[in-house]
Amino acid sequence: MPCTTILVGKHASFDGSTMIARNDDSGSGHFMPKKFVVIHPEEQKRTYQSVISHVTVELPENPMRYTAMPNAIEGKGIWAACGVNEVNVAMTATETIANNPRVLGADPLVEYLPAEDGREEQAGGIGEEDIVCLVLPYIHSAREGVERLGSLLEKYGTYEMNGIAFQDVDEIWWLETIGGHHWIARKVPDEVYVVMPNQLGIDFFDLDDAYTEKKNFMCSADLREFMEQYHLNVSLDDRWNPRDAFGTHDDSDHVYNTPRAWFMERYLNPHTKVWDGEHADYTPFSDDIPWCMVPERKITVEDVKYVLSSHFQGTPYDPYAAYGDKSMKGAFRSIGINRNDFVAVLQLRPGVEKDSSAVEWIAYASNAFNTLAPFYPMVDETPEYLSNTTGDASTENFYWASRMIAAMTDASYGRSVFHAERYQESVMAKSHQILNRYDALLNKETDPAKRQEIRQRANEEVASMLKKEATDTLNKVLYELSNQMKNAYSRSDA
Repeated sequence: MPCTTILVGKHASFDGSTMIARNDDSGSGHFMPKKFVVIHPEEQKRTYQSVISHVTVELPENPMRYTAMPNAIEGKGIWAACGVNEVNVAMTATETIANNPRVLGADPLVEYLPAEDGREEQAGGIGEEDIVCLVLPYIHSAREGVERLGSLLEKYGTYEMNGIAFQDVDEIWWLETIGGHHWIARKVPDEVYVVMPNQLGIDFFDLDDAYTEKKNFMCSADLREFMEQYHLNVSLDDRWNPRDAFGTHDDSDHVYNTPRAWFMERYLNPHTKVWDGEHADYTPFSDDIPWCMVPERKITVEDVKYVLSSHFQGTPYDPYAAYGDKSMKGAFRSIGINRNDFVAVLQLRPGVEKDSSAVEWIAYASNAFNTLAPFYPMVDETPEYLSNTTGDASTENFYWASRMIAAMTDASYGRSVFHAERYQESVMAKSHQILNRYDALLNKETDPAKRQEIRQRANEEVASMLKKEATDTLNKVLYELSNQMKNAYSRSDA
């Protein structure tokens, strides 16, 4: 899937949390409605079969409960997307990335071949459809997530190139697939954030560490031999760059990918580098925008939402620009686009009891006009407003209400954008109020059953508030858009 990811280390975040966040975007030509659910151990299959690749994977007997954001429409696979399991390990999968032809020629992707002309069916590898279901219910740390997914990739291979983030309260790890069976992974330094815009991103790798202590780096067992055999290292010195060895620097990257990294780092590090003008250190066309940076100030949930909602505001590339030089208006692929299906910010908070330290911030539809809301994932079920997504448009669920708000706001932007802004601010403020209040209640309660009840009650209150605010905003933007109809007439009949 075309997506955008940001990872925030614990020393770079406002409260010491680790945060991983990803826009999940539909491919061009369709939207994919999503829902927020809890998967219980008895619902987890022991033999998994992919719809796309037909690969069959035998799973362990001891799955844990976890949250997921699967497709609301059945028939095309689960696509669980992201979640948090019952021991507070989280993951988001996947960020689509790209490998260069030399890599794909050396280790081709694993294709599904149907049975025909007397040939038996050949299963493909694993991919975005499968990865969360195959990994999240079985891991007890971010590192363990890398190890499990790495072993699956080596055994079954993959039919696509992906980046995957794993998180616990102390660490974040980022894994990138290399060809059909290889992979690399790097621990995100605690003091930095990472941006990923549909490109192979890791720009430094310590092979010696990956082959010995595995303190900050891990990789497939034969990566060094693989690189040497196929002459994949193109560095002129001993310091090799995985982005150069495995990634792409296509002209299309400069329209679709690199501008997103440029905007996010420009926003979070406005003074660290020069981002604009003739003497800029980095431009939207730069292939060497850093994978990670130390931010100029600590990063909040609101910051994460803002950069993942970007349409290049404050630059000549904003498709909504109403003033200044408009010659480059809409030149680049925005981060907050029409086909965002959801964004989830997974926050694991230190110093909070384990059953309540995780918060899953969720928004549906186009990020430019939607809003996040927080939910405790350690519950037995999620609120119906977020779990009852249908295939057809309906105001009775958050997904479609959000998509309607976005479409109407876009169509009447000048008159409606302030409604969306007030909606976002109101929901976020009320969300923090509710979260603070229920955190305080949880601090006073020790009984596990009662704590569970408190978390469930908190989620329902957030959902109720969310439905009220979304309905109110939908009413307002519908009115504004209706007043812009071609048959509008101002003279009253009265």
